[in-house]
Amino acid sequence: MNRSATVRIDSFGLQPGRIIGRKYEVVEFLGMGWEGEVYKIVERSTGIERAAKLFFPQRNRRDRAAKLYARKLHKLRHCPIVIQYHTREELIWRRVPITVLISEYVEGEKLSDFVRRQPGQRLQPFTAVHLLYALVKGMEQVHHAREYHGDLHTENVIVHRYGLGFDLKLLDLYEWAAPKRENIQTDIVDLVRIFHEVLGGARHYARLPANVKWICSGLKQHLILKKFPTTSRLREHLESMRWD
Repeated sequence: MNRSATVRIDSFGLQPGRIIGRKYEVVEFLGMGWEGEVYKIVERSTGIERAAKLFFPQRNRRDRAAKLYARKLHKLRHCPIVIQYHTREELIWRRVPITVLISEYVEGEKLSDFVRRQPGQRLQPFTAVHLLYALVKGMEQVHHAREYHGDLHTENVIVHRYGLGFDLKLLDLYEWAAPKRENIQTDIVDLVRIFHEVLGGARHYARLPANVKWICSGLKQHLILKKFPTTSRLREHLESMRWD
């Protein structure tokens, strides 16, 4: 009997200094998702920082979730907004084999934290449009590769650098099934939801410029998709926006 398929684990709680695969040392805990936990690690032989995603066995039966995730990252390796996958390792945790995927570690902060640091805990419209543009350009490449994210929100976006524009990375791409048109549409609607949220949400919506509200479309999905059936259409609109 495969014991890893019968055990439920809700937290690993790895402490700094724990060794993974004889190659990596845990530095700190980064976060938890539905599939597992993510840790900052360091490659012992080189001192290079990486990220390690540990999969809860009940979410990774027959290693399916980990394999799909690794293949998806590899397929999207030419998309700058997607983190780069490196290799697979295994950790024995309380006599249970745990799949660990090693990927690049991205310096930066979650978009949610970045927004909370801004005056009024929101972005001004012009800055928010630049953020949306960076997200849309990144997701356009993902969609052109016939893939999708599936769970876009401010906790899954890392602000790597911010200056004249935004340099962003996406976390936790989902692989629920073969990509369908509905998956792409969900991503588009989620991009607009993020835009609405960083602008301050419903509380500040009435005072936003008309051209910004036109993009948000009152968060009505059918209106958003009618205006922007593809990420390319949304990008083209942002590139031609007027700020009269």
